[in-house]
Amino acid sequence: MQILRAVAALMVTWHHARHEAGLLAERGAGPSLDPGTLLPWWGGVDLFFVISGFVIVLASGRQRGTPGGRARFLAHRIARVVPLYWLASLLYLGLALARPDLLGEAASLAREPAYLLAGFLFWPAARPDGTVQPLYGLGWTLNYEAFFYVLFAAGLGFGRRAAVAWLVAILGLLAAAGAVVPDLPLPVRFWADPIVLEFAAGAVLALAYQEGFRPAAPVRVGFAMLGVLGLLLAARALAGLDGADGILRPLLVGVPAALLVAASLGPGHDAAQSAHRPAPLRALAALGDASYALYLVHPFVLRLGREVLMRLGLAPALHPWGGMVAMLLASVGAALLVHRLVERPLSRRLRAALDPGDGQIRVRAAPGPVPHGRRPD
Repeated sequence: MQILRAVAALMVTWHHARHEAGLLAERGAGPSLDPGTLLPWWGGVDLFFVISGFVIVLASGRQRGTPGGRARFLAHRIARVVPLYWLASLLYLGLALARPDLLGEAASLAREPAYLLAGFLFWPAARPDGTVQPLYGLGWTLNYEAFFYVLFAAGLGFGRRAAVAWLVAILGLLAAAGAVVPDLPLPVRFWADPIVLEFAAGAVLALAYQEGFRPAAPVRVGFAMLGVLGLLLAARALAGLDGADGILRPLLVGVPAALLVAASLGPGHDAAQSAHRPAPLRALAALGDASYALYLVHPFVLRLGREVLMRLGLAPALHPWGGMVAMLLASVGAALLVHRLVERPLSRRLRAALDPGDGQIRVRAAPGPVPHGRRPD
């Protein structure tokens, strides 16, 4: 699962690196990129959403049916998501105020208090052009994440199967309402996008995993092949587009993403087995730990990298693929540093502050197989 997290973050970063390469081409670095792509790189978001649905169900095990379980679950989610997102948003806000010329039309929103507050509170708010995005544009995905956390927390008292059934039912009803009811209020319209069904798919996979679903190796290989094939076909069907509207997105990209997650549901690995994995897989697993940092940090690094390449005169020589790879590697390096030095310490401190008893109820696990990934949350 950690490897899939890394893949998802790298896909989104590569998608945005292509955009930066296009800007370099406009400034004379070389020819424009072909709009067609091998994969729908923006689909890394969809893979993230399926993984999120899966991980949250697994991570909630200790909170289900316990006194204060809902509050503890939300406290852990806040500690995980809020600190780095708020830091990235504050940095973006500072840039918008100090150098509005760098950010274009978005800079004008930096002086809209209600709009800014909505972004920091994960509440959907529209820009003047109708786009539902916070000031730091990547936050639109976290608006969905926060809604998913609250919705799932509401069902934590129902038991494992009922909690997932509640979640799937509400998300399904929302998606149906969005399809048939015109003029829904803005927040409801945002949450009723069919993309929320990808969270539901991840939750169902997690329930199946907890119920003992462990497909055999040949089946997992088949899932993986079908998932990759589905993404390849989606790239062809959506050639040149930066996304898909309505139900097309979960069908064309969400289903392949769910197949890739299903492909990861094999037997657990103990620490010794994990340590003997090939080095590239261990590196991807480590990057999976920093995938949230990569997601939030990479726009800053890509834009800085673009300017460095131009001002050092390297852009024409490296354009386009060399420049894109250089910006991608710089983003990965920055993300690993931010994860280690900023994200992880802040999350630990906030978690301890919000849930002081958390450390007291942990016990040392007996040696043995563990699920894929590091900490489930």
